[in-house]
Amino acid sequence: MSGRGERGGRRPPSAVGDVIASVLKEAGLQDRVDQAAVIPEWPALVGPGIAGVTEPLFVSADGTLFVAVKTNAWMNELSLLEPELLKAFDRSAKGGRRITRIRWQLKR
Repeated sequence: MSGRGERGGRRPPSAVGDVIASVLKEAGLQDRVDQAAVIPEWPALVGPGIAGVTEPLFVSADGTLFVAVKTNAWMNELSLLEPELLKAFDRSAKGGRRITRIRWQLKR
């Protein structure tokens, strides 16, 4: 890679974020990065009430989000809310569905 354009001049440097995005896409990792983006977005997606009693842990390759919950009562309530939460994730997703299901587990 010589850094020269069509006429032999130098190309302007690429933004680091653009280079990283390109590398992730070429490596087939962009979908996994998109899935994992739900973790820092969690409080905004679920609201402060749910965020206060939960902690998103990780997303598996099949799109399952694992979330720790403070109590069994909250775990039952959130299980009932799962379809609504998945819809919220779909609306926030850029370029497709990131999360396919949520697996709730009691916080230790």
